[in-house]
Amino acid sequence: MKENVIQVKSYAFAVKIVTIYKHLCENKKEYVLSKQLLRSGTSIGANVEEAIGGQSEKDFFAKLTIAYKEARETHYWVRLLTDTEFISKEESESLLFDVDELLKIIGSIQKTLRNKSN
Repeated sequence: MKENVIQVKSYAFAVKIVTIYKHLCENKKEYVLSKQLLRSGTSIGANVEEAIGGQSEKDFFAKLTIAYKEARETHYWVRLLTDTEFISKEESESLLFDVDELLKIIGSIQKTLRNKSN
């Protein structure tokens, strides 16, 4: 069975998000912003999984759109946590690289689907 790149990458990203969430709670005692990051960062992969299991191409596209929005939101929380010095520049760069990659992949899939339906 062929590996689904967005499925694999979004899951790996969710694992990273859970790890940083645990670090923020245990070591920084930060619970509010980190919860937002956890919610949006893990939602990307969950929506990708729902898209894969979609009933139609329209359903697939709708779930991917939600995944894209969650990735944008995650980008925001990472930047905010960095600028408020809860996460290091190094941690931030790694997370931002990964979320930017997810945004590019999801955006590319969306563009292909839009072009296909036109």
